[in-house]
Amino acid sequence: MIHTSKRSGVEPFHAMDVLALANKRREQGHPVISMAVGQPAHPAAPVVREAARRALEHGRIGYTDMLGIPALRQKIADHYQHRYDVAVEPERVAVTTGSSAGFNLAFLTLFDAGDRVAITRPGYPAYRNIMAMLGLEAVEIAVGAESGYTLSAEALEEAARDGGAISGVLLASPANPTGTVTSRKRLEALIDYCDANDIVFLSDEIYHGLSFADDETTALSLSESAVVINSFSKYYCMTGWRIGWMVLPDALVRPVERVGQSLYISAPELSQIAACAALDAIDDMERVKETYRQNADVLRERLPQIGFKIASPMDGAFYAYVDASRFTNDSMQFCRNMLTSINVAATPGHDFDPVDGHTTVRFSFAGSTPEMVEGLDRIEKWLT
Repeated sequence: MIHTSKRSGVEPFHAMDVLALANKRREQGHPVISMAVGQPAHPAAPVVREAARRALEHGRIGYTDMLGIPALRQKIADHYQHRYDVAVEPERVAVTTGSSAGFNLAFLTLFDAGDRVAITRPGYPAYRNIMAMLGLEAVEIAVGAESGYTLSAEALEEAARDGGAISGVLLASPANPTGTVTSRKRLEALIDYCDANDIVFLSDEIYHGLSFADDETTALSLSESAVVINSFSKYYCMTGWRIGWMVLPDALVRPVERVGQSLYISAPELSQIAACAALDAIDDMERVKETYRQNADVLRERLPQIGFKIASPMDGAFYAYVDASRFTNDSMQFCRNMLTSINVAATPGHDFDPVDGHTTVRFSFAGSTPEMVEGLDRIEKWLT
């Protein structure tokens, strides 16, 4: 008899379930348009693929130091100097197997079972799922128009009064699914509160580079104690390469290295070599970003015309989070019906908000502009 642990009851990541179903339908010959998963339709830049090709011709791809190859750690440090005018020592950089590994390493090295970590609701579902598996308590703080779709010191204080001390705060800016970019002023106030109350601040910056507002701020410019997690997946169009990084306070570098050695050994060397080239491909990525900007304009105009109210500003990332209450009070079934009826995939809001997400849907606009137009045409015809 197989005995399952409580971890087997962790909620699925519904966006990935939708992707699996969409891929299956595509394999069966259906003309699927994916507006579900945050995966760029564009490939990695030519210089990235060329760097990988040369590495494969060389032939020897093996383990590296867990913290990453020196060349990549230095280039990431240089990136902060050039983009944000922030000095980061390469010794504080840890290269990870995607940002997902970064979250695992941060939670494992910073918190003990039972610790309470604040996140936004709606928010990225893997946060709460990973925390549940590790015995941490995800303190989901509802955010909306009145809070600017981001966290505040006042909200953290209220959560601490209601349920006990907060050990950590995890905030994404730009955010998934709302696209919210937290302003520098609000981010500074939040980090100051955390520093004053011995609360660890984790900054999810995987959508940096994909802001359509001007106020994109790295937490490293406001605090040396912040833990930053980033990835090459989104801005650099490298989801399948599974390569990301962390910037750590000095005292956390060795603990992360020790835990990572046992869990991952190291990030893939081939991907690390390719990532070095990616940091030199900014012009290519800015051209891709312009496609997202055009897509955002299309969705911003068309979705309200169809009957979806855009629930939050589309200031960053590549998502439109919408109120679909005109059409459904069961976002899971709505998205299943849409995929099977018209071959358009979107993500049910339940993924991001287990309380109020039954009437919301997230549309990704990481595909091509013609795909977005065709997808919206199908939805409009289906609903009207």
